[in-house]
Parts: sequence; structure tokens; C-alpha cells
Amino acid sequence: MTDAPVTSVVLALGSNMGDRMMALREAVKGLHPFMTIEKMSPVYETDPAYVTNQPAFLNAVLSGTTRLEPLALLWTIKDLENEIGRMPTFRNGPRIIDIDILFYGDSVLQLPELTLPHPRMGERDFVLYPLNDIAGDKIHPQNGLTVAQMLTQLGQAAPRRLDEHL
Repeated sequence: MTDAPVTSVVLALGSNMGDRMMALREAVKGLHPFMTIEKMSPVYETDPAYVTNQPAFLNAVLSGTTRLEPLALLWTIKDLENEIGRMPTFRNGPRIIDIDILFYGDSVLQLPELTLPHPRMGERDFVLYPLNDIAGDKIHPQNGLTVAQMLTQLGQAAPRRLDEHL
């Protein structure tokens, strides 16, 4: 793995079951073996999206670098989610941890298992607010907008930002 190129990545973290803050912290700790974390957003408490009859989420975004290729990163993240205790549920249902790849460098990728950049980030306040905190000037490689511009277009009020950090 040491000969693989280093690529910048941005990940979103979320939890709405159990000790939500602990789950986010466990995720950050579990990412260290295969990712160098450079920036972490504040933590936000957000209402659930899509399926609204479930507990509120804690969400954060982090950026850094990895030597893993996109699919290897995805499978490693899925293994980490399982280690933390994620159980199968329905789409957008409650979960102890959810880790999504938002950006993998400036890659645009469409595979059955993975679409990059994340296809729904522009409609999610729980992603865009923390992402704007650490990468507001990041340009989306498909729509040409910065994260800050996507957030302005979304036009939603900011979720509650917590004083705690990961």
C-alpha cells in the first residue's frame, strides 16, 4: 500500500442510536489506520431526513488523505461501521454509525456500489453545514459550485451546532 498515490478524501459521519457522540469518536479512531485526518468539523445535531420518525442525528465531516483506492476505501469503511455495531436496517433508517464518502479527490465515479462525488450531498443540510465549516471553497467536480454556494442554494436554516468536537 505504501506505493499507492495519496488522495484527498472527505467523509461524512452520522449517528442516531445509542451513545451517538461515542459512535462518532469510535469512527474517527477507526479511520486512523487507513486515513490521515487533517480537518474535522464541529458536530451538529440534525433532524432525520427522508424517514422522519426516528431520533435526531449527530453529524460531522472530516477531510484528509488515504492511499486506498475508492472501492477499497468503501469496503474498509463498511467493515469499520460493522465493528462499531451497525446493523442492517431499511434505507435511511436509524443507525449507530453511518460513514459516507463525499469526495475522493476530484474523481467522478459511477459504479453499482459507489457514486462519487456523493450524489445527494447537495440536498442535505446535515452534510453541507459541517462540510462548509472545513471546505467551503471545495468545488464540486460535476456542478462547478463551491460547497458554500451549494449551501446557499439549499437555503435551509443551520442545524444546531454543538460545543463538543470529535
